[in-house]
Parts: sequence; C-alpha cells; structure tokens
Amino acid sequence: MNYTEVNQTDYCLQFACPERSVSAVYVLLYVSAAAVVLLTVFGNLLIIISVCHFKQLHTPTNMLILSLAVSDFLVGALVIPISLIWTIETCWIFSREFCIYLILTSYFLTSTSIYNVALIAVDRYFALSNPFLYTNKASVNKICFVVVCDWCVLFFYNLGVHYFNRNFKSLVMCPGDCFLVLDEIWSLVDLLFIFVFPCSVIIILYGLVFVLVRKHATAIRDLNVHTKTQTSKNATESMKSERKAAKSLGIVVCGFLACLFPYFIYSLLGKAIAVEVESFQKVLILVYLNSTINPVIYALFYPWFRKCVKLVLTFQIFKRNSALIKVV
Repeated sequence: MNYTEVNQTDYCLQFACPERSVSAVYVLLYVSAAAVVLLTVFGNLLIIISVCHFKQLHTPTNMLILSLAVSDFLVGALVIPISLIWTIETCWIFSREFCIYLILTSYFLTSTSIYNVALIAVDRYFALSNPFLYTNKASVNKICFVVVCDWCVLFFYNLGVHYFNRNFKSLVMCPGDCFLVLDEIWSLVDLLFIFVFPCSVIIILYGLVFVLVRKHATAIRDLNVHTKTQTSKNATESMKSERKAAKSLGIVVCGFLACLFPYFIYSLLGKAIAVEVESFQKVLILVYLNSTINPVIYALFYPWFRKCVKLVLTFQIFKRNSALIKVV
C-alpha cells in the first residue's frame, strides 16, 4: 500500500513526543483499543477454525474467505495494536527497527487483503456466470494453489518495493513519526498495482454479479410459474443459494471499499494538500479496522458462521466426528 507523500519538514517540527497524563479518557482509549484488537483477532480466528474444521465448509469460495480471514487475523494481531498505541499517544514511541517492522508488515498484509477480496469477486462472477463450468473446473486444491501464489507474489512485490526504494533511506523517522515516503515512480506503480487494478476488478465484476443476480431472480420466477418438477425446484434452490452468497459477499466488498477509499484519496491528494499527521493516522486506522468489520458482517449475514461459533464456543468441535456436522 502506498504511504502518501508527506511534508517531511512539517514532521520534523515535532521534536519530542508530548507528555501524556493518565486520565479517565486516556484509560478508556486503551480499553477500547484492547476491545478492537480482541474482536479482530478472535472474530477472524473463529472464521479460520470454522472453515478448517467443518468438512461441509471445504468449498472453493470458503478457501478464499479463509485466506481473507488469515490476513485479517494477522492484521489484528501484528498491526492494529501498534497502530492504535501510536494514535492514542499521538506520536511514535518505539524504535526505528520497530517502525520498519510495522511498515513491512502492514504493507504486505493490507495488500494481501485487497487481492483476497479481488479473488472473491472473480470467484463469485464465474460461479454465477457459468455455474456448470465452475462446478467442474473449480476445486479446493486449485483455489488453494491460487491463494498461495497470491501471497507469494505480493510478498516478493513488497520486498521489491522496499528494496528498490533505497532500502528505507526515505524512511521518515523524525521524533514521534514513522512513515515511508516512496519516490514518484514507485508511488505510481504501487497505486496502480495495489489499488487501481484490484479495485477495478472488484467494482466491475461485482457490477456484473448484480446484473446476473437480477437475471437469475427473473429466471427463478419463470421456473416457478411454468413448472413444478423436482428438477426445477433443485435449479431454483441452487440459483437462490448463489444469489444469497453473492449478496452477502457483496456486503463484505462494499464495507472493504468504504474503508479503503478514504486512504487512497489522501494518497492521491497528498502532494496537493497539507496532510496532518493525526488525520492521516485516522484514515490509516480505518483501513486496518476493515479486518475488524468482516467477522461482524459474517455474524450478521452468514447463518453457517453463527452456527459454527456456537459449536466452537460450546466445545462441541472436540467431540468425535464433529467435523461432519451439517452447518449449512
């Protein structure tokens, strides 16, 4: 993800972190931060356990949801705690090495999340546009291979960006700050590869998905009017299931884009406007909070997830043959 180009001179005006007195508001901020971290970590952990444990959930689409949950879990465990401390303290209180760690980790995990959502959009489009071909060609093993390739490509891409960007020589590490300023060429490359391309895929394919959903709704009505055979009933149920899955995942995608767009607006306008540190931090935190929102969306719109959570929290997954329990 492209860290917006900021005014380094303005940053260096902050020569030291301001002293913070312990107050009720200060404590409340840390309690709220802990709650966000716990919700992100345990919410995504429940998704990971559910998809991995229950055999009925071992589907190609759920492998992509699993990949997204893993990246969100790592964001919650490795990135959000540090970022929230930075925001609450209003300055960077850790070392330069820890700053580099945060940049590398957040950069890689957020870009992985973006491409996971893009893969989900591709998966839903092909499942709805050609369900018979999708059923025959898509498999759990093939999707897992695609996911592994996706993680590897993004890992080496992120290493390349930081290596060719002068090995962190452009790291802004004034007292109290931790930002990476990419040069103009890498800023453009990063913007196109990490944001423009995947988000274009997401928006275009989900636009086509909702067109297909409307066509399927018309087809379901026609089937119900003209025939009452068992075959038509099965086709109707299958189309309804695909439509419901597309709508639910569409909500995930909309939430994702809503969290992502403010950051990249700041990135695009960074050279034209004076970006305040605190404002930039809040926009960056919004990107990370998408990892917190996703499990909440699953809990609200996925009955299988609610059932799995109940089975996990009541320790029924430790019973013999619990993996075979029907959750869908």
